[in-house]
Amino acid sequence: QVQLVESGGGSVQAGGSLRLSCAASGYTVGTNYMAWFRQPPGKEREGVATIDTRRSLPYYSTSVSGRFTISQDNAKNMVYLQMNSLKPEDTAMYYCAAGFRGSGAVLSPRQYAYWGQGTQVTVSS
Repeated sequence: QVQLVESGGGSVQAGGSLRLSCAASGYTVGTNYMAWFRQPPGKEREGVATIDTRRSLPYYSTSVSGRFTISQDNAKNMVYLQMNSLKPEDTAMYYCAAGFRGSGAVLSPRQYAYWGQGTQVTVSS
């Protein structure tokens, strides 16, 4: 059974940084894409960053490119999201996802089969 557990969320002021972690069990990091999504209150879930963990190749949404960095640690079976220069509009529940279906956009939530429970990120101005 696949389980993804996020941690590292919290409250920061604008300009601050946070590092999110996603611990995977029942799923091997290094075999497929793994991604981070976020969902602000009252809005749809959106893709933030994904990484082809077979090649350590990242992709980012335009809203976070240059500020966020996705990375992996195959030995620990974990994926991370380093978030710098945080803005109030980054406030959302952040989710880790895995099990890319392989037939669509790599930052589309419909393309991922497994999800964590999420970790809240709140950025104040």
